[in-house]
Amino acid sequence: MSPETQAYGLWSLVIVNSAVFILFAYSFFKPRTGRDWRSFGAFSAFLVALFAEMYGFPLTIYFLSGWLQARYPGIDWFSHDAGHLLEMMFGWRVNPHFGPFHLLSFVLIGGGFWLIAGAWRVLYDAQQHRALATSGPYSYVRHPQYVGFILVMLGFLVQWPTLLTLAMFPVLVAMYVRLARAEEREAITEFGDAYRKYMAQVPGFVPSWNGLSGGSVGGPAKSDET
Repeated sequence: MSPETQAYGLWSLVIVNSAVFILFAYSFFKPRTGRDWRSFGAFSAFLVALFAEMYGFPLTIYFLSGWLQARYPGIDWFSHDAGHLLEMMFGWRVNPHFGPFHLLSFVLIGGGFWLIAGAWRVLYDAQQHRALATSGPYSYVRHPQYVGFILVMLGFLVQWPTLLTLAMFPVLVAMYVRLARAEEREAITEFGDAYRKYMAQVPGFVPSWNGLSGGSVGGPAKSDET
């Protein structure tokens, strides 16, 4: 392996990092239904594709190397740090791990996993009582676990963008939206007007300012207790 590529070809790190993050997400999400496994499997594929380029083979850098070298001379684009493309392109070239995009990625990834974990606890309790999940993260958005997955993927894209994961991201977001719509149809069938009222008060994926500022979103929680 040449010095220029010694930061890559580390397939053991690809396996270890993929396994750690997939198992970490599994411990929070705990898929049970076929729908759960499809959404979790797509998320896992995204992580494997990401780490394969981060530590295995820098496909994106190879494809863009000519343009990058011409546009940003003086950078060793096959060093590991250069894989933080946004940090390099916007001029943070000393230590990209402390750059603004890298720090933002930590916020997005951590917030996404926190949302997945918090939503699962609420959903599990609601399922045990055959009630609607409307408290905690569900009081801000109707599909917090899907929002959590999207935030984690967005965080990794900010930290280490690749052509493959950039292509996968909108496809996975569209898949999560479709899965959410299917879940809503099932919830309407099971809970009827209680869920329709919840839908009218709580947005699907993007929280409203009223909800974030402490406005009343608790109406549906009372309805599903009756």
